[in-house]
Amino acid sequence: MTARLGILLSGSGSTYANIVSQIEKKALKAEIAIVIASRPSAKALVKAQEWNHKTAVLSDQNEIQQSLEAHRCDLVAMCGFMRRYDPKGPLKGKVLNVHPSLLPAFGGQGFYGDRVHQAVLDKGTRVTGCSVHLVAGDYDTGPLLAQRPVPVHQGDSLDDLRDRVQAAERHLYPLVIQSLIESPDYRSTHNGFLARVPGCEEWDLGFGSETP
Repeated sequence: MTARLGILLSGSGSTYANIVSQIEKKALKAEIAIVIASRPSAKALVKAQEWNHKTAVLSDQNEIQQSLEAHRCDLVAMCGFMRRYDPKGPLKGKVLNVHPSLLPAFGGQGFYGDRVHQAVLDKGTRVTGCSVHLVAGDYDTGPLLAQRPVPVHQGDSLDDLRDRVQAAERHLYPLVIQSLIESPDYRSTHNGFLARVPGCEEWDLGFGSETP
């Protein structure tokens, strides 16, 4: 089964590019239905044009919802989207986000990107990571689907930690998307079950240790 995937972004689109790469490698059984940027200056729009993906620039929640529905999106992946969006109707439980910490730690409005990593370093936290969650309600409050821990080493710089967490995000996010595609009920309602898919490792929390 090939899912129609919507993309929401605001910046350079590195997470979006990783998803496209996984689609090209056949590791992710999806096609990009629409790329929605919250601002016309988003550099990712250039990439989308190069890949012949449909694009739109929208920031209003109702317009975003209408566009995703019009393009028949089965799932939606936030890829650095800097606007609040609370999906409704047929998209409720179908919109995912990846966050650069082990939620609920270092989550919420104002915690994104390097702000998260600096807060981790300032607090002296020994383990951070990334979380994939369903988008619902306020910032970073939707149900958790999976997490991947990342160690914080003594002497880490902001760049060091960012690189390590982003590598974990590139690994985990496509796995969760593909897991939902392979879950038999992802088109209806999410029941907390994630199918074990190739590439999933034991420390990708949220997945069972045995293949269903």
